[in-house]
Amino acid sequence: MLIAVASKDGLTINQHFGHAERFLIYDVTADGVKLVDEKVVQRYCSYDQDHPLRAHVLRAIADALHGCRAIVCAQIGQGPQMEMERLGFDTFVADGPIKPMLAELSKIF
Repeated sequence: MLIAVASKDGLTINQHFGHAERFLIYDVTADGVKLVDEKVVQRYCSYDQDHPLRAHVLRAIADALHGCRAIVCAQIGQGPQMEMERLGFDTFVADGPIKPMLAELSKIF
C-alpha cells in the first residue's frame, strides 16, 4: 500500500499538511517500508481571499498523490482533512521516525 508523508527532512514526520511542498511516497508491505517516489505539490497554506478553502489546490494535491491510500503529516486543518478524506484518502496526524510509524499505521488497514 502506498502512503504519502509530509516531512521536512525525509527522516521524520514533522511537517504540517498545508506547508508541504512535497510528499514522500512509501510502499508499505509485510516485508517493510520503502521510499518509492516524491511528489512535488503546490503549498496549500497561502491566503487566498477569493478561495479560502482553496479546493482547487486540494484537488491538485489529490491528483499528485493518486494511488496512495493515506496521507500522514504532523498537523492538518479540519477543512483540508475533510476534503482529502472526501477525495478518498485516509489522513493521519503523527510525528516521529517515518518507517516505524508507517509500519505501525499499516496494522490498522
